[in-house]
Amino acid sequence: MISLSLQQRRIFWTRAHNLWLLIDPRLHTTKSATIFHRIGISRNLRDINGILQHSQYKTLPLSHSTHFSSQIFRLVAEKIFEIVIWVQMESSAQLFNQLKAADPFFLLAGPNVIESEEHIFRMAKHIKTIASKVGLPLVFKSSFDKANRTSSKSFRGPGMVEGLKILEKVKLAYDIPIVTDVHETIQCEAVGRVADIIQIPAFLCRQTDLLVAAAKTGKIVNIKKGQFCAPSVMVNSAEKIRLAGNPNVMVCERGTMFGYNDLIVDPRNFEWMREANSPVVADVTHALQQPAGKKLDGGGVASGGLRELIPCIARTAVAVGVDGIFMEVHDDPLNAPVDGPTQWPLRNLEELLEELVAIARVSKGKQHLNIDLTPFRD
Repeated sequence: MISLSLQQRRIFWTRAHNLWLLIDPRLHTTKSATIFHRIGISRNLRDINGILQHSQYKTLPLSHSTHFSSQIFRLVAEKIFEIVIWVQMESSAQLFNQLKAADPFFLLAGPNVIESEEHIFRMAKHIKTIASKVGLPLVFKSSFDKANRTSSKSFRGPGMVEGLKILEKVKLAYDIPIVTDVHETIQCEAVGRVADIIQIPAFLCRQTDLLVAAAKTGKIVNIKKGQFCAPSVMVNSAEKIRLAGNPNVMVCERGTMFGYNDLIVDPRNFEWMREANSPVVADVTHALQQPAGKKLDGGGVASGGLRELIPCIARTAVAVGVDGIFMEVHDDPLNAPVDGPTQWPLRNLEELLEELVAIARVSKGKQHLNIDLTPFRD
């Protein structure tokens, strides 16, 4: 089977989406439109590659003497959309299988939020270099909007439109997959055109409509376990993704509330969350947050954190045998506009990852140990 390159997927999505808009019956103000001459509903990637090479395109000018019914336009649009989603799911399935097979684990890493295009490019360059050096598959992470900030005065990011443009540039420039989060159902379609993994924030892990909307993009969905949830909740959340037609789902542990301003990580959750039949990811940075635990000058509160304990939680996670590590990384954590206290210094990233890889290779955490309860006899 032929796989689609990143550039091919981008070209196909852009052309098919623009075509879909042009032929939507509600948008018949234009005098011309492009439709597929021979589109069918082929399930063969060779045919998709053919479409990408223009072999199946045909331009049909619309004039007063050329009429197409709304029904025809709608049928063509539906077929285009069907293939677009299928192509997305095929590429997502390939990435999903690569991540599941990662030895010893995969890495989701990047700065918490997009601060500027220049900063995000610099971070992506260095993190990719480090991940390649230690031999870990990388999915680059950053957010376009921090909609759940503790204070309304806090920095949120560039917003979805500008943020997705920046993430797409990074994706193409460094040929790396992207993970970013959504907070509303209306964001999922646009985010799905750029991101390879759509992340569901912990606070929203039970929101069925959001889970379904993310699933229907065909992209991998990473669900963070709510700080208020038992690990068994992830079984139901993952099932919502699958019932929406998307088998590519992973679940992420990011700590459990321990009083008002603290989180703890229960290592048993890494084992219990495997009942979701999905790759298990450990968020080793947010798990060290101290929610609303930091008083601000002039009043108000913000989240603090225990950055010095990140290695402790990360070592535990890889020893238990998680499939992936999620961590936020910054080149200047003390001056990071968001979650500085829980972002790991870029300067120390390679050293920590090398140690985690070594621990993971020694541990048998991914292997099931059969416990023999028969009586021991000399």
